[in-house]
Amino acid sequence: MRLLEADLIAGVVKRLCIEANRNLPSPVKDCIRQARKNETWPPAQDTLDKIIENFEIASRRKVPICQDTGMACVFLEIGQDIHIEGDLYAAVNEGVRQGYREGRLRNSVVGDPLERKNTGDNTPAMIYTEYTRGDKVTVTVAPKGFGSENMSRLRMLKPSDGVDGVIDFVVSVVEEAGPNPCPPVVVGVGIGGAFDKAALLAKKALLRPPGIRNKQEYYAKLETTILEKINSLGIGPQGFGGAVTALSVAIETLPTHIAGLPCAVNINCHVSRHATEVL
Repeated sequence: MRLLEADLIAGVVKRLCIEANRNLPSPVKDCIRQARKNETWPPAQDTLDKIIENFEIASRRKVPICQDTGMACVFLEIGQDIHIEGDLYAAVNEGVRQGYREGRLRNSVVGDPLERKNTGDNTPAMIYTEYTRGDKVTVTVAPKGFGSENMSRLRMLKPSDGVDGVIDFVVSVVEEAGPNPCPPVVVGVGIGGAFDKAALLAKKALLRPPGIRNKQEYYAKLETTILEKINSLGIGPQGFGGAVTALSVAIETLPTHIAGLPCAVNINCHVSRHATEVL
């Protein structure tokens, strides 16, 4: 049994909060650059040029890519052969606290959803844990801005709605969102499980690099179909029209009940931020 101090996780979370907010993952950058090459509408070309200039400046000057530095969503994959000494959740929140302070990142979390008083340190984080084999801990920090989070939706479809119902729902969510989530967007889709699991699947789907398809051929083709339909909407970068409304669509699935077809759509803006470290 491997022992790991919770304080080490705090340090990792701190670094990842800063890194994720300053540097887009390379696959996301590459996808945006490719979108610029594919775009033919001048206003959309100009918008994509500004998006590229923005993330290049952020990386070079070590400043946030976006003023909304997000709610810290922290994914933990914990090996079953490891024992964490100390309070894991307290360590994660301490890492967020330090990262947002030292990185001079905006604090965007309120302690109560109705009283709306800012906690002042961007805690608590949204923490998702999963147990895996081995003795490693994989930490992923994905700061989630709410311009895109607010455009996300979940619907309990009927089994009779089938694949066409899923396609129509996902495309309608993006269409309804329009320019609000700062397109071009990344679309995470969760299908199956129960009400809550579908939403988590959709959020985890956003962590998959753009262009990497589902391992199952059926869902890989479905991702392509939905992406094509979304890009035919003509919303375009920042809503100015064009061929690129979405950079990618990623679908994750789980078994579900015979009477249900849960489907969740979690939208991310083009600033699809996340950073990972393995301990």
